[in-house]
Amino acid sequence: MSTVPPSRAYTCAVLLLLPAVALAQEYPTKPIRIVVPFTPGGATDVVTRIVAQKLSEQFARQVATDNRGGAGGIVGAEFVAKAPPDGYTLVMGTSGTHAINVSLYPKLAYDPVKDFAPITRASLLPSMIVVHPSVPARNVRELIALAKKNPGQLTYASSGSAQYLTGALFTSMAHIEMVHVPYKGGGQALPAQLGGEVALSFSTVVSSLPHVTSGRLRGLAVTSAKRTPAAPDFPTVAESGLPGYEAVSWYGLFAPAGTPRDIVVRLNAETVRALKLPDVRQLMLAQGAEPVSDSPEQFAALVRADIAKWGEVVRKSGAKAD
Repeated sequence: MSTVPPSRAYTCAVLLLLPAVALAQEYPTKPIRIVVPFTPGGATDVVTRIVAQKLSEQFARQVATDNRGGAGGIVGAEFVAKAPPDGYTLVMGTSGTHAINVSLYPKLAYDPVKDFAPITRASLLPSMIVVHPSVPARNVRELIALAKKNPGQLTYASSGSAQYLTGALFTSMAHIEMVHVPYKGGGQALPAQLGGEVALSFSTVVSSLPHVTSGRLRGLAVTSAKRTPAAPDFPTVAESGLPGYEAVSWYGLFAPAGTPRDIVVRLNAETVRALKLPDVRQLMLAQGAEPVSDSPEQFAALVRADIAKWGEVVRKSGAKAD
């Protein structure tokens, strides 16, 4: 039986790797587009623009943002799922587009796992439990006790599926009954709470803090697993009365499935590098967001875990897409 000399085998292996190495070295050769699956001005849009600017500098190529809002992020996510898998069309996905929608919408136009190549998360956006000053609860334990004493009497506002499910997870884990009051947007939900029409809400830290600081609302705890640098003086829900509770929105980059591995690795490395810059951290914290990063494999595992987690919350709560 003939054998291949070691030197020739090594040469063959190197030759096989050359196209992938060359691909990674050459990329990018043209502008990159990051689709924002929501309208301009929101947290997803702001986070994407911060990341895009730094990637433009690092790649020495334009990295542009493209807002394609609609249907809870479905329009933009579907667009990228069907884009050429060449690394030039990405999406800043969210826990909504890639973990919640698959349970809320019975006929989702994309598969959040099969149709995308995860790159890395970019940031976390924790919420804060805020109550109207008329509510006689100054911490999570007192809020749970109040709800148990008055089942079905406390109301909580939401302006979207993520806020609704954050509250639904809280009521389920605390074994309490509260009445969900949906609003079409934060522009309606916030005035309602400030006016005392609803008792509490699970609002983003950045939107809650100004009203907590002014005394118009009372902040009880943040919904992240650890205290957030955006509001370090506030305890987590888990440490202040409900162990194991965690509900945060995340934002992360995805490429279409089938994107070459070397390009995914390059995008991951450059994005992680950008997220660790002090000015990027400062910009994100000013928006109530905390920069985070993962390997593609870690991010993929997180997406699968969150799909299961929020799917269970959706089933228990009976939530449906509007």
